[in-house]
Amino acid sequence: MTKALGLGIDAGGTQTRWALSSPDGSIVAQGHVAGLTGLLIENAEGRARLQIAMDALAAAVLAHAQPGAVVAGITGLSEDSTKRNTFREMLASPLGLSADDISLRADVEIAYLDVFAPGEGYLIYAGTGSIAAYIDTANVFHRAGGRGVVLDDAGGGFWIAREALRHVWRAEDERPGCSAQSPLALALGERLGGTDWLSTRNFVYGASHADTRGDIGKLALAVAATVESDPASRDIIERAGGELARLAKAMLNRFGPRPVVLSGRAVELHPRMVSSMQAALPVGTAFSVCQTEAAVAAAHIAVKSLGMVRS
Repeated sequence: MTKALGLGIDAGGTQTRWALSSPDGSIVAQGHVAGLTGLLIENAEGRARLQIAMDALAAAVLAHAQPGAVVAGITGLSEDSTKRNTFREMLASPLGLSADDISLRADVEIAYLDVFAPGEGYLIYAGTGSIAAYIDTANVFHRAGGRGVVLDDAGGGFWIAREALRHVWRAEDERPGCSAQSPLALALGERLGGTDWLSTRNFVYGASHADTRGDIGKLALAVAATVESDPASRDIIERAGGELARLAKAMLNRFGPRPVVLSGRAVELHPRMVSSMQAALPVGTAFSVCQTEAAVAAAHIAVKSLGMVRS
């Protein structure tokens, strides 16, 4: 196996994508494993789960080749240097590398550089959570949103799922039994394991927040699947687009007119989310949708750090 390869990792609550780049920039292998987040580093139980996830990631990568350097974009990772060093060590060990071979960056920063050059535009990323990113010409990173699902992250998959569950159970409070006639409630029930409160409670509260964030976010698929059959689902998806527009407008107001790109897995839920976001943007704003390949961009950065890049 060769070490003249750069490994890029794009880790989120729902899925972790990885890519291996050769010195000429070609991607020799890529794939995905279960989601992992930096939130897991906060306690012993989370660290145990995190190590399992990292071992699985390393096994998938090493089945192809051993990298020489790693650039990882990790959602939810603390800025605390001790925790970041622990994270680097936990990732390096199963890959057969040292912690010095691991570079940790904000996942959205890597995604931004896959779409824009510094100073060029604004990236609105909607996955499990949501955030707006802008890197200026001095390479300073600016953000709006991305505060986590407990505080906000409106427009992301978790927020969509939470709004849907809130709607269903408030309706049940007012009209017990009405869920049996609700396409949204029935679609959620299929994913929750039942339409009763116990099924919802166990799914949402049965494990730590850090472990279930991505799983709850996936419930947004049930909302998207019922947009055409349930007005509540349609309202939630359209409001999600409006919330993502709010992030874009925060950047436009702070730094001036620039193109806006919407990206992230939540974008694929339903076209109404995209159209409602576009409609809420200031007239004349250049707007497009582009799925970033953050793992690929990170792999290219990693292989460049090895000093073997061919021109």
